[in-house]
Amino acid sequence: MLLSVLALGFLIGMQHALEADHVAAVASLVDGERRIGGITRYGAFWGMGHTLTLLLVAGGAVLLGVGIGDFFASSVELAVGVMLVLLGGRLLWRMRRERVHFHLHHHGDGRWHLHAHSHADDTAPHDPRAHRHDHPEGPPWKALAVGLMHGLAGSAPLVLLLATSLGSPWLALLYIAIFGAGSIVGMAALSMALAVPLVWSARSMTRLNLLLRLAIGIAAVAIGIDIAGTSAAALFAG
Repeated sequence: MLLSVLALGFLIGMQHALEADHVAAVASLVDGERRIGGITRYGAFWGMGHTLTLLLVAGGAVLLGVGIGDFFASSVELAVGVMLVLLGGRLLWRMRRERVHFHLHHHGDGRWHLHAHSHADDTAPHDPRAHRHDHPEGPPWKALAVGLMHGLAGSAPLVLLLATSLGSPWLALLYIAIFGAGSIVGMAALSMALAVPLVWSARSMTRLNLLLRLAIGIAAVAIGIDIAGTSAAALFAG
């Protein structure tokens, strides 16, 4: 019975990662990343941040024997809504501000690869031979930060309710950790699936890629406005 409950927690965590606001946030963050592995890392880091917050907030509430108030939950939901609007707005602003240029080129190692860059500030005609640039490989800390925020909103009270029903605080903590692991796997898998059309369209159909980016930005703003409006209404009603 216990194993079934824990397995269910993992599956619920995977499903939780597929919620619209989570997808919109990660999709907005990966703009500019042209590698499937890189986009997948964004999803995994989102899941890590989400899990860390759950362990700290929901796990702390379990150990202390306290609950998560409605005012706190609604306030964080409002912050998440505003964050989504900013993420989507940032993507739309970048599309408006940048003259995006896609092309294949190579470095000194002789390997060819696709690269996208902007000529927003150029005053001279574009030189197709001038393609010196860096390829940073640092961890996607923004995705981790967004996951931290999402872990506070919505899922923390729900996970806490389910975890406390197990009776033992340590089983509750184990349930929270397994739920978080499911969210990491779910978002990483979703990001990998999301990466396929983004990378493919960037390589073969620039216009389709721009349309995908536009749709992601608009969706993030719309979902953010909806979440922020609902949360603000709940705060004022309380």
